[in-house]
Amino acid sequence: MLLRLATTIKKRSTEELMGIKLRQMMLLSYLNAGAPALQQQVCEALWLDANNCVLLLNELEDMGYIERRRDPADRRRHVVELTEDGRIALLRAERAQETLGDEIFAALSDEERATLRSLLSRAAV
Repeated sequence: MLLRLATTIKKRSTEELMGIKLRQMMLLSYLNAGAPALQQQVCEALWLDANNCVLLLNELEDMGYIERRRDPADRRRHVVELTEDGRIALLRAERAQETLGDEIFAALSDEERATLRSLLSRAAV
């Protein structure tokens, strides 16, 4: 059931609805939770191979949502940071996903939603 739910959310989390792609949202969300981060950390946290990670970072940098700069402690590494435009895009995407969640769980009462959220939080640990 969880896989079906995840598939439903993924299919309905379109770029048109959210303003950005789901994978872009995941990266922005990761940076928002602990920015700035080393590029390698971002790739590992999102389970992306280096090539795909660089392509995704390039997209977001071209959009003005992230900035990459050399790590002053080690010039071989890049530090990735969320921009203000990136925060705004992430907030817009999160609001769209909340609306999507409301639609998907419309058949559940507020109490049932709270119970589901609690159970999923416990299972995710």
